[in-house]
Amino acid sequence: MARTVRLTLAYDGTGFRGWARQRDPSIRTIEAEVAANLERVLQEAVKLSVAGRTDAGVHARGQVASFTTDSSVPPARLQKALNAALAPELVVMDAAYAREGFDARFSATGREYVYRIHEAALPDPFTARFVWQRPGALRQGRMREAARLLVGEHDFASFCRHPGGDRSTVRDLRRLAVGRQGAGLMSIRAVANAFLHHMVRSLVGTLVAVGEGSLEPGAIPKIIEARDREAGGRPAPARGLTLERVHYGRQRAREL
Repeated sequence: MARTVRLTLAYDGTGFRGWARQRDPSIRTIEAEVAANLERVLQEAVKLSVAGRTDAGVHARGQVASFTTDSSVPPARLQKALNAALAPELVVMDAAYAREGFDARFSATGREYVYRIHEAALPDPFTARFVWQRPGALRQGRMREAARLLVGEHDFASFCRHPGGDRSTVRDLRRLAVGRQGAGLMSIRAVANAFLHHMVRSLVGTLVAVGEGSLEPGAIPKIIEARDREAGGRPAPARGLTLERVHYGRQRAREL
């Protein structure tokens, strides 16, 4: 009988071309690495579903993937085998059987990302792979004012690469919080039901323009109304972005 397995993954995205498997097998992706090693252990084809299709260079601390299998290999053995092959660059933090019908993507009720900006004059070699090194203090108060205007259900066409066709660009941005984690390190936390391609990085780029003073917070409603990618800020670099966790069911109500 087929059972569903849920994996919680953490990875340094620097050396990967994002989550999605590419046609060229020589291109390293998270999906290709995980699937290939699962298939080696299970001796069967695996089709992965994932909560967030992270872009090239984007990291994850709490990515969730799922798949169905007819194999009797227990999740604990899968976790051990995957980590032996992939750690420390890519680590399976947890592996367990999931309830019937669970799907990492379609069962998710929210995704939570954190973007980190290092404002110091010199880079820190121990964190540089995970932050946007941008010297100079940003004006946090202005950024928070702009962030408040972005929260809510909006058409975020001005903040994404359009998905094409008639697919909706409306999303419910539940939280966009600007804060600092110690001297010289700013964090921007974004929580939504789902995100569009480049959406978080575009929101960050716009907030940084506000923090620099080149854009007024009051311009945000007009940018939203424009529904034009040229109206929004330039996307921030991928390396500063981390998928922190995925919300399921009632978890959203407790944690937001």
